[in-house]
Amino acid sequence: MHSFINNQDNHIKRVIIVGGGTAGWMSAATLSRYLKNNRYEIILIESDDIGTVGVGEATIPQIQLFNKSLNIDEDDFIRKTHATFKLGIEFVNWGQKGDSYIHAFGSVGHDMESLPFYHYWLKLQKQGRSKDIGDYCLNTLASKKNKFMRSIDAGNSPLSNIAYAFHFDAGLYAKYLREYSEKLGVKRVEGKIVEVNLESSTGYIRAVTLASGEQVAGDLFIDCSGFQGLLIAQSLGVGYQNWSHWLPCDSAWAVPSQKLDPLPSYTRATAHSAGWQWRIPLQHRTGNGHVFSSKFMDEEEAKKILLKNIQGEKLAEPRLIKFVTGRRDKFWHKNCIAIGLASGFMEPLESTSIHLVQSALARIMAMFPHKKFNQDEIDSYNEQVGFEYEKIRDFLILHYKVTERNDSAFWNYCREMDIPPSLQQKINVFKANGHVFRFNNELFNEISWVEVMLGQRMTTEGYHPLVDVLPEEEFDRRMAQVKRVIDTAIDYMPSHAEYIEKTCKSTV
Repeated sequence: MHSFINNQDNHIKRVIIVGGGTAGWMSAATLSRYLKNNRYEIILIESDDIGTVGVGEATIPQIQLFNKSLNIDEDDFIRKTHATFKLGIEFVNWGQKGDSYIHAFGSVGHDMESLPFYHYWLKLQKQGRSKDIGDYCLNTLASKKNKFMRSIDAGNSPLSNIAYAFHFDAGLYAKYLREYSEKLGVKRVEGKIVEVNLESSTGYIRAVTLASGEQVAGDLFIDCSGFQGLLIAQSLGVGYQNWSHWLPCDSAWAVPSQKLDPLPSYTRATAHSAGWQWRIPLQHRTGNGHVFSSKFMDEEEAKKILLKNIQGEKLAEPRLIKFVTGRRDKFWHKNCIAIGLASGFMEPLESTSIHLVQSALARIMAMFPHKKFNQDEIDSYNEQVGFEYEKIRDFLILHYKVTERNDSAFWNYCREMDIPPSLQQKINVFKANGHVFRFNNELFNEISWVEVMLGQRMTTEGYHPLVDVLPEEEFDRRMAQVKRVIDTAIDYMPSHAEYIEKTCKSTV
């Protein structure tokens, strides 16, 4: 009985979230959903005077799991955030100028004889009779035709398993999650933090002091204060690993423009001479940005390139965002956990920023602490999050490294730069016989790596030897059948705009 009482006394009672925006309100929504009953008090502190970055408008399919975990109605969420659907990302001008390929979500082709489909495609390529691998992918072909639908019960058809994510207005998503959180009891405090108060004996955060003089005390602090890392960096002194020698872009101009017609069901990333430009279609507008390296291009030139290459009229003046790619040395230190931009940043090339928030929150709930924070658990958390960051980092570096572009100093640097041994090994293994091996549930699966490697002109010396077990006539018959099934499915699909109009069109 005595130990039970001690355990009860050891429960965390107050969680303080510092900063709003997408990361802050995703944190508040998650905590309020799972820390039910009156035992926990959740307070979010944000200042209307401090803006949020708000460029995280594109996501990957895991966002569906997050919304489902909160019991969010998908159509309601889409309407209120002016969202659209996303089947993948088109990469333009990455391997060479004039190139285009799509990194599509979901499967490519149909696995046969326990082997991934792409090995069979590699055999076709070696025989000199391959179509683009995207011609065997529902999401790629649907993207090219601006089509979309959610999965239906269609037996073995690819229509039974359509992978998708969203484009949405990040500001509206934060607002949506704020309403959700406040209904579940989260208290929002408006104010600017002017001091962080530490316990003299432990160095733990005891409270934060607002400009009004009010002190807000807590047991666990979630730092969602953005790049500044108000708690994790400025107060607790946790360092930062700079990855800009591998991911050299450090700036971005962002500007909204008119909505697109026809409405694309994919994100576009167009490489320029010192970086790349995003295009994110929403129901009411289009998000655009030019991510670039200030070492290779000045800000005014970067802004001109962005404005020259947007479709339709701009709806506001461009704004400049500066960043350093990398990660914190520790994501969780003492009684503070950094989430979102406070924990690190990898540019939005593969739409991973919101996923890293979601992933961190899942781990926090799995390892939710007592007041007596266990250092081994903290170390385990840091190790897991660090691994995820590094594997995503490698995938992003791949896009810059594997290029034949030699038209600018930026691309020459990227093509010739040293890369992490972990990435070099993946490239070497793929070049040999087309193999991609996934380690410890790293985020991107084999086919994602294959799509980018092939899309950026990498070739393999061979393919899996067991492909040749299939007789040539049967091989040809199956490949043709896969193509027929996908083409039939594409013909069935409505346009992206039609689908939204019928199911989840924004009314505001």
